[in-house]
Amino acid sequence: MLLVVDVGNTNTVIGVYNKKKLKTKFRITTNQIVTSDEIVQILYNFLAIHKIDKDNIEDTIISSVAPDVLYSWQSANRKFFGREAMIVGIGTKTGIDIKYDNPREVGADRVVDAVAAYEMYGGPTIVVDLGTASTFDVVNKHGQYLGGSIAPGLKTSLDALIDRTAQLPRIELHDPSSAIAKNTSESINAGMVFGYIGLIDGIIEQLIKEIIKKENITKEEINIVSTGGYSELLASESRYIEIVENDLTLEGLRLIYERTIKK
Repeated sequence: MLLVVDVGNTNTVIGVYNKKKLKTKFRITTNQIVTSDEIVQILYNFLAIHKIDKDNIEDTIISSVAPDVLYSWQSANRKFFGREAMIVGIGTKTGIDIKYDNPREVGADRVVDAVAAYEMYGGPTIVVDLGTASTFDVVNKHGQYLGGSIAPGLKTSLDALIDRTAQLPRIELHDPSSAIAKNTSESINAGMVFGYIGLIDGIIEQLIKEIIKKENITKEEINIVSTGGYSELLASESRYIEIVENDLTLEGLRLIYERTIKK
């Protein structure tokens, strides 16, 4: 079995693959000051709850956008499993040709998502990851990562609004019934959700125009795949998003691991 770990800025997702099948997954809050011993306890509890013998975990692959947390995960993996984890980074065999000006600047999560989306749907594909940041990445039909756009995530913007406005309440985001809201909480919710749907569709529309011009193809040939914590809330209202893949990053980690060990 393979342990896959995606360390994001807000959440960390842990999954276990049995060959190509995702057996189980678990989501925790990313703690920027977590210790390796605390992670060992998390792993112990996670495997125990799902009745997985740790001796059946043959290897670990990790992608992370939080360097300090990654260090703790590496140490925890050594303590718990007695071996080094594979880390997605420069030099990792991904199968994707990165055409960024400086490939070191591309977040591991963006690369991992692109790997999975291209493997599953081919190209050209726009990958929309709706997490702490909203990222929009493009892979062409040749498996080349062309780059993309980054915007603040929905919850990130909501937190900034509440923190900087004295009398606005904290709310739980949900699917709004109307943009003509009748109270402050619903007004905030409607503004955030409908506003972000507009942002998402606006960026996707621009990407589609540029891809059509660059690749000399039709709009119908472009796949649009969404993932991330707010995909279910936002993607259903989008005019462009066709596919939601909640486990896209975990699948990308599995693919990268397989390509690396077969190198």
